[in-house]
Amino acid sequence: MALAQMGHSTLCFDSDIGLRNLDIALHMTDRAVMDFTDVVYGFSTLEEAVVQHPSQKNLYLLTAPSRYSVTPDPDRLRALFAEIRQKFDYCLVDAPAGLETGFRLAISSANRAVVVTNTDQSSLRDAQRTVMELSHMPRGRVHLVVNRCRKKLMRSLHQTIDDAIDTAGLPLLGVIPEDETIPLYAGRGIPLLMSDNHYAAQAYRNIARRLTGQRAPLLRIR
Repeated sequence: MALAQMGHSTLCFDSDIGLRNLDIALHMTDRAVMDFTDVVYGFSTLEEAVVQHPSQKNLYLLTAPSRYSVTPDPDRLRALFAEIRQKFDYCLVDAPAGLETGFRLAISSANRAVVVTNTDQSSLRDAQRTVMELSHMPRGRVHLVVNRCRKKLMRSLHQTIDDAIDTAGLPLLGVIPEDETIPLYAGRGIPLLMSDNHYAAQAYRNIARRLTGQRAPLLRIR
């Protein structure tokens, strides 16, 4: 949404077959009739399957199928991403949990990856394993976002953002603070960047600016 608010046509691509939920995060539940496999196998065009966000210009969703019937053909999927590149400025692919077939399909045509982690040890271990799977990407094309940061908790555990950077071994793209208002807005169906939130929302805007090559300061963690 931050990219869209900057004027970039942005497609959110849910690749989590069977457990899709990106439509919930975007508050677009039941709007998508077609999914990306319909486009892959020629049952619909990309324009027919893509759904525009109801209240944010330039923001679109291409959802995953609700059931895992067949693994999409990799060559057809690459052709789909080639078409997406021609029609959108950015395509953010929401990869499924785990490192199996769904994850590999999600990264098969990606030219950049963002690994999102918390500062706890189990999350950082998962991040390390994910980074290993992304070793084929060029240097500087895999980035780190540290999520749900709480200054008091990190201090009590003797943790720092630098620890997360060192463990993951990635350049830092952004830091998102723990913000108790996020579940509140989500429960009310209000997108965070369309709310009066100026804390976590600013962290997302800064990340979007860095993705486009701009400079933006790291948000101060309270």
